[in-house]
Amino acid sequence: MSALPRYRLGDFPEPLDAALRAALAQVETSTVGHGVPWGLMRRDLRPVAPGLRLVGTAVTLAIPGADSTLLHHALSLLRPGDALVIDRLGDRDHACLGGIVAAAIQRTGAVGVILDGPCTDLEQLQASGLPVWCRGTSSVTTRLLDWGGRFNHPVSCGGVVVQPGDAVVADADGVLVLSRQEAAEIARAALALQARADTLLDAVRAGQALGLHSGASALVLAGAGPTR
Repeated sequence: MSALPRYRLGDFPEPLDAALRAALAQVETSTVGHGVPWGLMRRDLRPVAPGLRLVGTAVTLAIPGADSTLLHHALSLLRPGDALVIDRLGDRDHACLGGIVAAAIQRTGAVGVILDGPCTDLEQLQASGLPVWCRGTSSVTTRLLDWGGRFNHPVSCGGVVVQPGDAVVADADGVLVLSRQEAAEIARAALALQARADTLLDAVRAGQALGLHSGASALVLAGAGPTR
Protein backbone atom coordinates (compact mmCIF):
# COMPACT_ATOMS: atom_id res chain seq x y z
CA MET A 1 0.00 0.00 0.00
CA SER A 2 1.45 3.36 -1.05
CA ALA A 3 1.89 6.17 1.45
CA LEU A 4 -0.64 8.96 1.46
CA PRO A 5 0.68 12.09 -0.28
CA ARG A 6 1.59 14.72 2.29
CA TYR A 7 1.71 17.66 -0.10
CA ARG A 8 -0.86 18.95 -2.57
CA LEU A 9 0.44 21.58 -5.01
CA GLY A 10 -2.10 23.37 -7.19
CA ASP A 11 -1.73 25.67 -10.16
CA PHE A 12 -1.13 29.38 -9.75
CA PRO A 13 -4.16 31.59 -10.47
CA GLU A 14 -4.21 34.33 -13.07
CA PRO A 15 -3.23 37.67 -11.50
CA LEU A 16 -5.91 40.31 -11.02
CA ASP A 17 -5.96 42.76 -13.91
CA ALA A 18 -4.58 46.25 -13.42
CA ALA A 19 -7.95 48.03 -13.66
CA LEU A 20 -9.49 45.89 -10.92
CA ARG A 21 -6.47 46.33 -8.68
CA ALA A 22 -6.66 50.10 -9.14
CA ALA A 23 -10.35 50.16 -8.21
CA LEU A 24 -9.88 47.93 -5.17
CA ALA A 25 -6.97 50.07 -4.01
CA GLN A 26 -9.52 52.83 -3.29
CA VAL A 27 -12.03 50.62 -1.49
CA GLU A 28 -12.26 50.66 2.31
CA THR A 29 -13.12 47.33 3.90
CA SER A 30 -15.52 49.05 6.30
CA THR A 31 -17.49 50.44 3.35
CA VAL A 32 -18.09 46.92 2.04
CA GLY A 33 -18.99 45.86 5.56
CA HIS A 34 -21.98 48.23 5.47
CA GLY A 35 -23.80 46.00 3.03
CA VAL A 36 -21.97 42.77 2.20
CA PRO A 37 -22.23 40.09 4.92
CA TRP A 38 -19.63 37.74 3.43
CA GLY A 39 -15.93 37.79 2.67
CA LEU A 40 -14.96 39.77 5.78
CA MET A 41 -12.49 38.00 8.04
CA ARG A 42 -12.79 37.97 11.81
CA ARG A 43 -11.65 41.14 13.48
CA ASP A 44 -8.86 39.46 15.47
CA LEU A 45 -6.73 39.38 12.34
CA ARG A 46 -4.98 42.73 12.72
CA PRO A 47 -2.16 44.55 10.89
CA VAL A 48 1.24 44.37 12.54
CA ALA A 49 1.71 48.13 12.17
CA PRO A 50 -0.45 51.20 11.48
CA GLY A 51 -0.82 52.57 7.98
CA LEU A 52 -0.62 49.24 6.17
CA ARG A 53 -2.77 48.40 3.16
CA LEU A 54 -2.84 45.45 0.79
CA VAL A 55 -4.52 44.64 -2.53
CA GLY A 56 -3.53 41.44 -4.29
CA THR A 57 -4.28 38.09 -5.85
CA ALA A 58 -4.87 35.34 -3.30
CA VAL A 59 -2.25 32.59 -3.30
CA THR A 60 -3.24 30.06 -0.64
CA LEU A 61 -1.29 27.88 1.74
CA ALA A 62 -2.36 25.44 4.48
CA ILE A 63 0.27 24.16 6.93
CA PRO A 64 -0.18 22.25 10.20
CA GLY A 65 0.92 22.96 13.74
CA ALA A 66 4.63 23.31 14.28
CA ASP A 67 5.62 22.62 10.65
CA SER A 68 6.52 25.21 8.02
CA THR A 69 8.21 23.01 5.41
CA LEU A 70 5.77 23.86 2.62
CA LEU A 71 5.91 27.56 3.46
CA HIS A 72 9.68 27.62 2.94
CA HIS A 73 9.26 25.84 -0.40
CA ALA A 74 6.49 28.20 -1.54
CA LEU A 75 8.49 31.34 -0.83
CA SER A 76 10.50 30.95 -4.03
CA LEU A 77 7.32 30.55 -6.11
CA LEU A 78 5.49 33.74 -5.18
CA ARG A 79 4.99 36.41 -7.85
CA PRO A 80 4.68 40.21 -7.83
CA GLY A 81 1.14 41.14 -6.83
CA ASP A 82 0.42 37.93 -4.92
CA ALA A 83 -1.17 38.07 -1.46
CA LEU A 84 -0.15 34.98 0.52
CA VAL A 85 -3.10 33.70 2.57
CA ILE A 86 -2.02 31.15 5.20
CA ASP A 87 -4.43 28.73 6.87
CA ARG A 88 -2.81 27.35 10.04
CA LEU A 89 -5.35 24.52 10.29
CA GLY A 90 -6.47 25.60 13.74
CA ASP A 91 -3.04 26.15 15.30
CA ARG A 92 -2.87 29.33 17.39
CA ASP A 93 0.47 28.81 19.14
CA HIS A 94 3.24 28.44 16.55
CA ALA A 95 4.49 31.44 14.60
CA CYS A 96 5.47 30.55 11.01
CA LEU A 97 6.28 34.12 9.93
CA GLY A 98 9.21 36.15 11.22
CA GLY A 99 11.91 38.46 9.95
CA ILE A 100 13.69 36.01 7.63
CA VAL A 101 10.50 34.67 6.05
CA ALA A 102 9.28 38.24 5.58
CA ALA A 103 12.51 39.19 3.80
CA ALA A 104 12.13 36.19 1.47
CA ILE A 105 8.55 37.22 0.67
CA GLN A 106 9.55 40.80 -0.06
CA ARG A 107 12.17 39.67 -2.57
CA THR A 108 9.44 38.06 -4.68
CA GLY A 109 7.38 41.24 -5.04
CA ALA A 110 4.40 39.69 -3.25
CA VAL A 111 2.23 42.39 -1.68
CA GLY A 112 1.86 40.89 1.78
CA VAL A 113 0.51 38.13 4.01
CA ILE A 114 -2.79 37.27 5.67
CA LEU A 115 -1.96 34.77 8.41
CA ASP A 116 -4.57 32.92 10.48
CA GLY A 117 -2.14 32.53 13.37
CA PRO A 118 0.60 34.46 15.18
CA CYS A 119 3.79 35.99 13.84
CA THR A 120 7.14 36.46 15.54
CA ASP A 121 9.97 39.02 15.30
CA LEU A 122 7.38 41.79 15.48
CA GLU A 123 9.87 44.67 15.47
CA GLN A 124 11.63 43.25 12.41
CA LEU A 125 8.30 42.87 10.61
CA GLN A 126 7.33 46.42 11.44
CA ALA A 127 10.70 47.74 10.26
CA SER A 128 10.47 45.73 7.02
CA GLY A 129 7.26 47.44 5.92
CA LEU A 130 5.81 44.16 4.65
CA PRO A 131 2.01 44.31 5.03
CA VAL A 132 1.02 41.49 7.40
CA TRP A 133 -2.30 40.75 9.09
CA CYS A 134 -2.21 38.06 11.79
CA ARG A 135 -3.40 36.95 15.24
CA GLY A 136 -0.82 38.70 17.41
CA THR A 137 2.62 37.36 18.27
CA SER A 138 4.25 34.24 19.67
CA SER A 139 7.80 33.31 20.63
CA VAL A 140 7.02 29.64 19.87
CA THR A 141 7.97 29.07 16.25
CA THR A 142 7.58 26.43 13.55
CA ARG A 143 10.26 24.05 12.27
CA LEU A 144 10.91 21.88 9.21
CA LEU A 145 9.08 18.70 10.25
CA ASP A 146 7.89 17.51 6.80
CA TRP A 147 4.30 17.03 7.99
CA GLY A 148 2.73 18.16 4.72
CA GLY A 149 0.28 20.81 3.56
CA ARG A 150 -1.55 22.24 0.57
CA PHE A 151 -0.57 25.07 -1.76
CA ASN A 152 -3.00 26.86 -4.10
CA HIS A 153 -6.01 24.88 -2.94
CA PRO A 154 -9.05 26.35 -1.12
CA VAL A 155 -8.30 27.30 2.50
CA SER A 156 -10.08 28.75 5.51
CA CYS A 157 -8.63 31.94 6.95
CA GLY A 158 -10.25 34.25 9.48
CA GLY A 159 -13.55 32.42 9.11
CA VAL A 160 -13.64 32.90 5.32
CA VAL A 161 -13.12 30.35 2.57
CA VAL A 162 -10.41 31.67 0.24
CA GLN A 163 -9.92 30.33 -3.29
CA PRO A 164 -6.67 30.80 -5.21
CA GLY A 165 -7.17 33.85 -7.41
CA ASP A 166 -9.64 35.66 -5.16
CA ALA A 167 -9.18 39.39 -4.67
CA VAL A 168 -7.79 40.31 -1.24
CA VAL A 169 -8.15 43.80 0.25
CA ALA A 170 -6.80 44.59 3.73
CA ASP A 171 -6.58 47.86 5.64
CA ALA A 172 -6.68 49.19 9.20
CA ASP A 173 -10.25 47.98 9.67
CA GLY A 174 -9.89 44.39 8.50
CA VAL A 175 -9.47 41.91 5.68
CA LEU A 176 -11.88 41.39 2.78
CA VAL A 177 -11.87 38.51 0.26
CA LEU A 178 -13.94 38.64 -2.93
CA SER A 179 -14.24 36.30 -5.87
CA ARG A 180 -13.01 38.02 -8.99
CA GLN A 181 -16.46 37.51 -10.55
CA GLU A 182 -18.00 39.85 -7.97
CA ALA A 183 -15.02 42.06 -7.11
CA ALA A 184 -15.53 44.64 -9.88
CA GLU A 185 -19.23 45.09 -9.12
CA ILE A 186 -18.65 45.45 -5.39
CA ALA A 187 -15.76 47.86 -5.97
CA ARG A 188 -17.98 50.13 -8.10
CA ALA A 189 -20.75 50.11 -5.49
CA ALA A 190 -18.30 50.72 -2.64
CA LEU A 191 -16.67 53.69 -4.37
CA ALA A 192 -20.10 55.24 -5.00
CA LEU A 193 -21.00 54.75 -1.34
CA GLN A 194 -17.71 56.29 -0.25
CA ALA A 195 -18.41 59.34 -2.41
CA ARG A 196 -21.79 59.77 -0.70
CA ALA A 197 -20.14 59.33 2.70
CA ASP A 198 -17.65 62.09 1.86
CA THR A 199 -20.55 64.41 1.02
CA LEU A 200 -22.27 63.53 4.30
CA LEU A 201 -19.07 64.10 6.27
CA ASP A 202 -18.70 67.57 4.72
CA ALA A 203 -22.31 68.39 5.64
CA VAL A 204 -21.88 67.27 9.26
CA ARG A 205 -18.67 69.24 9.60
CA ALA A 206 -20.56 72.25 8.29
CA GLY A 207 -23.02 71.90 11.18
CA GLN A 208 -25.91 70.04 9.55
CA ALA A 209 -27.79 67.42 11.57
CA LEU A 210 -26.70 63.84 10.89
CA GLY A 211 -30.18 62.49 11.60
CA LEU A 212 -31.71 64.62 8.86
CA HIS A 213 -29.22 63.42 6.25
CA SER A 214 -29.25 59.76 7.26
CA GLY A 215 -33.03 59.56 7.53
CA ALA A 216 -32.91 58.58 11.20
CA SER A 217 -34.87 61.64 12.33
CA ALA A 218 -37.66 60.94 9.85
CA LEU A 219 -37.95 57.36 11.13
CA VAL A 220 -38.09 58.50 14.75
CA LEU A 221 -40.68 61.20 14.12
CA ALA A 222 -42.84 58.85 12.04
CA GLY A 223 -42.89 56.29 14.86
CA ALA A 224 -43.22 58.66 17.79
CA GLY A 225 -46.32 58.77 19.98
CA PRO A 226 -48.12 61.92 21.14
CA THR A 227 -45.92 64.60 22.63
CA ARG A 228 -46.18 64.81 26.42
